[in-house]
Amino acid sequence: MIFLLISICCSVTVAILLKLAKRYKINITQAVTWNYLFAIVLAFIFYKPSFSSFFSASIDPVYIALGILLPLVFWFLAGSVRHIGIVKTDIAQRLSLFIPLLASYFLFKESFSTLKIVGLSVGFIAIFFTLHKKTVQKNEGLNWLYPMFVFVGFGVIDTLFKKVAQIKAIPYTNSLIIIFFLAFIVSLLSIFYLSAVKKQKLELVNFLCGCILGFFNFFNILFYLKAHRAMADNPSVVFAAMNMGVIILGSLVGILIFKEKLNKLNYWGLALSLVAILLITNPFF
Repeated sequence: MIFLLISICCSVTVAILLKLAKRYKINITQAVTWNYLFAIVLAFIFYKPSFSSFFSASIDPVYIALGILLPLVFWFLAGSVRHIGIVKTDIAQRLSLFIPLLASYFLFKESFSTLKIVGLSVGFIAIFFTLHKKTVQKNEGLNWLYPMFVFVGFGVIDTLFKKVAQIKAIPYTNSLIIIFFLAFIVSLLSIFYLSAVKKQKLELVNFLCGCILGFFNFFNILFYLKAHRAMADNPSVVFAAMNMGVIILGSLVGILIFKEKLNKLNYWGLALSLVAILLITNPFF
C-alpha cells in the first residue's frame, strides 16, 4: 500500500507544479521537454537496461504515436490545471480510463459485466456534472476544451500503452525509455521552433523545474508499477485505489489550498466519478 500512496502523492504533485507554473512564470513547453530528459536519466539509473537491446529493436509505429501524444497531452494537462483547476483536471484524467475500456470492448472483443456498463454510464454523467459551470465569463468560453482534450488524450495514451505491453521483442521498461526519448525529441523540436520563430529564450529556471517535474512524473510511474507487482493478485484494487486516491487528494489540494470553487453539480460529479471507478474496476465484487 505504501507504493500506492507514494504514486498518488507524486501524481498530485505534478498537478500542483503545473498549477504553480503560471504564478512563477515557468515556460511549460521547456519544462515538459527537460522533464522527459530527466525521466530518461532516472529510467537508466533504476532499470539498468542493456544498450545493445535498443540498437536491435525496431521502432514500432505505436512508439512514434506515443512520442507525439505524450508531450502534446502534457501541454493540455498544464493548460487545464491553469484554466479550470486541479480538481476538474484530475477527474478528467482519471475518468479517461473509459476510453481504453471501450477499446477493449470494441477492438479486443472483451466481454463486459453489467457493473462495467453501469459504471461507464455513471462515468459519463460524472464528466458532464464535473465540467458544468453556471456562469461563463467572456474569456472562459472554451476552457472546457482543455479537460476534454485531457480526457481523450490520456484515454488514447492508455490504449496505446496496452499495445506496447503486447510487444515482446524488447522488455517493457526499454519500450518506456524509447517512448520517453521520442517524446523528448518532439518536445525539443517544439522549443527550438519557439526559440527561432517566437524568440523565446531558453532559461535555466525552466530546466530546473523540468527536472523536478520529471522526478515526480517518473516516480509516479515507478511506484505504480511496483504496487501492481506487490499486489499482483488484486490489479483492480490497485487501479481503483490509484484513481480514487488521486481524485480525493487532488480535490482536497485544489479546494483547501488553491481555493478552487465548485458548484453543487461539480460535487455530484466528484462523487459519481468515485462510484464509476468502483463499478468499473469491481474491487469489492
